[in-house]
Amino acid sequence: MKAIFYQKPFILLTLFTLTICQLQAQNQIIPLWSKIPDEIISADYQEKQTIKDGILQSTSFVTIPTLSIFIPKDVKPNQTAIIIFPGGGYSHLSMDKEGTKVANWLNSLGITAFVLKYRLPSDLIMKNKNIGPLQDAQEAIRYVRENAAKWNIDSNKIGTIGFSAGGHLASTLATHYDEKTYESVSKISARPDFSLLIYPVISMENNITHKGSQTNLLGNNPSQEIIDSFSNDKKVTQQTPPTFLVHATDDTAVLPENSINYYLALKKNNVTSELHLYENGGHGFGLGIKDTSKNWTKDCEEWLKSHGYY
Repeated sequence: MKAIFYQKPFILLTLFTLTICQLQAQNQIIPLWSKIPDEIISADYQEKQTIKDGILQSTSFVTIPTLSIFIPKDVKPNQTAIIIFPGGGYSHLSMDKEGTKVANWLNSLGITAFVLKYRLPSDLIMKNKNIGPLQDAQEAIRYVRENAAKWNIDSNKIGTIGFSAGGHLASTLATHYDEKTYESVSKISARPDFSLLIYPVISMENNITHKGSQTNLLGNNPSQEIIDSFSNDKKVTQQTPPTFLVHATDDTAVLPENSINYYLALKKNNVTSELHLYENGGHGFGLGIKDTSKNWTKDCEEWLKSHGYY
């Protein structure tokens, strides 16, 4: 059974909170902003949710970014937190497979998780659609870090995990965290302490990028300058956070060269990193249910453990 819901902006957050809190395991959903930067109000632009069997599967046309908070039953002494960026080609967000399920997995490790419902690039609701998602990503890190004590989180152990286009956003944050994308009096760093990138879009170069993600984020005919700016393998520095990367060799939607080139850039800049290329799995395998890609969560757990995050 599949249902599509159209909701008015002013009741969206209330309905979303009441419905999903009843159906899923998060403790709370909070709005990310008190005032969304560079916002354009568009009455015709309304969030669309897809719910199947009582579970939010995906959402699009996001106007109100939120953080869904998942507190583990057994919090480990390491006090790690991870912010989740679902994928969806910058056209929708895969809220269950690459959001809630991932949060529950992280909770099973004793890690506090946050699912970020970020705005998708649109000229209808933001002055510069190139940076709209990055604004939300930067604010999410700052918000969690600022309130770390509230959730018993170590403010120096806040990482991100991003899938597909969400991996592009996570790698953009990892390489553009210092970029001033909105006015803020906060002195809190937006740099994640580590990045987990799962079959990520990294490059915006035409010969390697995921075309849908490129078009949605940068438009139909982006300049070489803007392509270079958002090709994150070109933006790696020695300050880029330690990174764990996963890709399947047979991924034809987002070529594995995206992860390979980012890994090589990290290696060149002496950034701690680990790349897992699996023989099979294709694209969008989520937590891994088939082929060799099903093992990535165990490899990720070992990486987190070796760095003191789990």
